[in-house]
Amino acid sequence: MSLEQLSLEDFMQGQVLLIDKPLEWSSYQAVNTVKWAIKKKFDVKKIKVGHAGTLDPLASGLLIICTGKFTKKISELQGQQKTYTGTIRLGKTTPSYDLETEFNGSFPTDHINKTLIEQTLPVFRGNILQKPPVFSALKKEGKRLYEYARAGEEVDIPKRAVHIERFEVNDTHFPDLSFEIECSKGTYIRSLAHDFGKALKSGAHLSELRRTKIGDFNVDNAVDAASFKALLGVLDG
Repeated sequence: MSLEQLSLEDFMQGQVLLIDKPLEWSSYQAVNTVKWAIKKKFDVKKIKVGHAGTLDPLASGLLIICTGKFTKKISELQGQQKTYTGTIRLGKTTPSYDLETEFNGSFPTDHINKTLIEQTLPVFRGNILQKPPVFSALKKEGKRLYEYARAGEEVDIPKRAVHIERFEVNDTHFPDLSFEIECSKGTYIRSLAHDFGKALKSGAHLSELRRTKIGDFNVDNAVDAASFKALLGVLDG
């Protein structure tokens, strides 16, 4: 059934909606936009809406949003393997491992070639241990890690086990490395970019990220927030 045909009862009973989150939007903004459109369309005050896996504001792509009774499926959907494409830029690091923060280090890249990249990639495939970025929403002792980071406080972050099913890199636009990766829940692509730079005896940060798949769900079948509102026949204002 198409979005235009869905009734309030359909949304209450539960829908899995595929949204292509735009760059610079938070996942919270995308959820709120969907919730607002449904409430306005059907003139209701309350409906459950939630997302199955946060996507950073500096990333675009697939966000699964569940409505009504299907919000109970969120933890199940979150556990599925995810696919990302993006760009790792070699030679510079940032505290957040992406472009959220200013550069804090410059490193040589002249020694990096295709052979070294290909020799290093296997280290980041399979089961690996990874330290989440300090600029993240994970909690430690009741506080978000980014709260410690912004306050300039040191915090010990234990490494976590994640699984990298596939990690492919193209160096055509060196020092920018375009990549595609399939990984488990809990993988931080920012951390992978940072660690990959270190493994190449240099530095790196994540300069671009897009989520293309979650399990069998594909961003090619998603709609952006504006299209979602239009399909429901809802206008701003």
